[in-house]
Amino acid sequence: MPDTAPTTVDFWFDPVCPWAWLTSRWMLEVERLRPVRVRRRVMSLSVLNEHRHDELPERYREIVRTGWGPVRVCIAAERKYGAEVLGPLCTALGTRLHLQGLARDRATLVAALEEAGLPAQLADAADTDAFDSELRASHREGIELVGQEVGTPVIALPGADGARLAFFGPVVTPAPRGESAARLWDGTLLVASTPGFYEIKRTRQTGPVLD
Repeated sequence: MPDTAPTTVDFWFDPVCPWAWLTSRWMLEVERLRPVRVRRRVMSLSVLNEHRHDELPERYREIVRTGWGPVRVCIAAERKYGAEVLGPLCTALGTRLHLQGLARDRATLVAALEEAGLPAQLADAADTDAFDSELRASHREGIELVGQEVGTPVIALPGADGARLAFFGPVVTPAPRGESAARLWDGTLLVASTPGFYEIKRTRQTGPVLD
C-alpha cells in the first residue's frame, strides 16, 4: 500500500511580518488539501536586522524595535506548552496585528494569548531577554537553511533525495485559497526541488492584501 503518512513541513514565521501572515494562511489551505502537517517555528526580523540599524529606513527601524515582544512571547509559549500552541497563537496575533491594525503592546499580546487558550502572564516575556537564547537558536536553524539575505517565512521539508528541501517564501498576495493554494504548493515544490534552482522574482506591484 502507498505511504499515506503526511509530510512534516517546518514553517518559520515572525508574527509581525504581513507577508509571513499571508503565507501562513496559505499553509493552512495546503494542510487541508495536501498530505502535509505543518510544524510552526519562530524566527525574528528583529534578530535578523539587529546589526543593520544604520542601513535600515526609519520606518523599518521601528518595526525591528517593536518586533521583539511578539516573538519572545511565542518562544515562551512554545517552551512551556509545546510547538502545537504556535498555530493558534500565530492566528490570534496575526488577526490583531494585520487585520485589526492593533499596536504591538501588552494589551494586544494578552488578548491574543487568551484567544489561543494560553495564560496572559506569558505576555511578561515580551519585556525580558530570558528567552532570547531559544529565540536565536530557532531563528538560526531556519535562516541557515536559506541564507542571511532573505527573511521570513522559511519553509523546509524532507527532499526526495533525503536531503532537506528549504526555501524562503513564497511571497504572495492575497493568500491563495482552495485549489489555487494546492497548485501553488505543487509548483513551489517542483521548482524548489530542481537542482541548481535559486530564484524567481519580480517587482511587487502591490502591498499585502490582508482581508
